Amino acid sequence: MTAIRALLLCSCLGLLLRPGGGQPFLRLRPSPSDNLPVKDIVEHPDPEYDPKEQDLDERTLRKKLGSHFDPGFMAVAVPGPANASGAEAAAGRGRAAGPRLRVGKKARRKVLQWLWAYTYCPVLYTWKDLGVRFWPRYIKEGNCLAEKSCSLPEGMFCKPVKSVTKTFLRWHCQGWSSQKYCTWIPVQYPLISECKCSC
Repeated sequence: MTAIRALLLCSCLGLLLRPGGGQPFLRLRPSPSDNLPVKDIVEHPDPEYDPKEQDLDERTLRKKLGSHFDPGFMAVAVPGPANASGAEAAAGRGRAAGPRLRVGKKARRKVLQWLWAYTYCPVLYTWKDLGVRFWPRYIKEGNCLAEKSCSLPEGMFCKPVKSVTKTFLRWHCQGWSSQKYCTWIPVQYPLISECKCSC
């Protein structure tokens, strides 16, 4: 019994002492993809922990972020509506194929197209405001359409299977009141990049 306890204790210590284990703020959410999209982050409400106007100079922040700035997924100002990739195909889900089906090539192709539209799982993008403590503030986040089953017979749903990671800047403060030190640090933000019909 004591050997088992000792083994568990060593395992726990190993997790705590591994590199980066003491700095959980550097990674917002671990993979795998089934934990995506990232849930809203609970922020300390005190505006003292917000960046000031001089900390939000766009030229300085762009330089700090460098080649990680991706205008396809990031925006500094309020963006327009996101491109909901494949939403039209998903909107056709649930339409009946019709009772009159022929066995010819044309009919077969139509049935296959209908099945593809029914089981297709697009990534639906929407812009999300991360708040003033992230730069760029807006991110184009992907979601999987999971309102209805995507299989015949029913039972399977669209789920995330792949993700990509984008680097943002995060305003991070250490210490309290006048003793605190705040700066922008790079953080990894995972985004859904592919959805699939699965159990």
